[in-house]
Amino acid sequence: MHKIVKIVLIVLGLLGTLLWFMLPSSDVPAAEASQNTSMNLMFVMTYVLLAIAIIASVLFALAKLISSPESLKKTLFTLGGFAVVVVIAYVLASGTDVDMAGLAKNGIHTTEGEVRAIGAGLNVFVIMTLVAIVLMILPGVKGLFSK
Repeated sequence: MHKIVKIVLIVLGLLGTLLWFMLPSSDVPAAEASQNTSMNLMFVMTYVLLAIAIIASVLFALAKLISSPESLKKTLFTLGGFAVVVVIAYVLASGTDVDMAGLAKNGIHTTEGEVRAIGAGLNVFVIMTLVAIVLMILPGVKGLFSK
């Protein structure tokens, strides 16, 4: 398997190098350069490599997660805590704190639900930031009083 991956990487590297030398020069207009086949193939190759990396990362993470019941329990506990934070943030978001008529007058058509979802996202960010700050400060304060 390791040799196959090396061979595939070498082939992709050579293909990328070949496509690099086939790119249009810098004096070609952008509209014409964007229609270049070698440039489009490089983008396709980038998307394929990105998809492979994402799929491999997810599969290896899931395999590691399933192999250890303790890590699975810890992950489910963390996801549950995050779900609680999202629910609290959504409950705290009102959705009525924005002037909808003013937004519509400026060409931004939105609903109360969209505003509430944005507010919930901001609330999640603030709550998670506060949790991170507390978790950074707490060990330092514990260390001061334990000596």
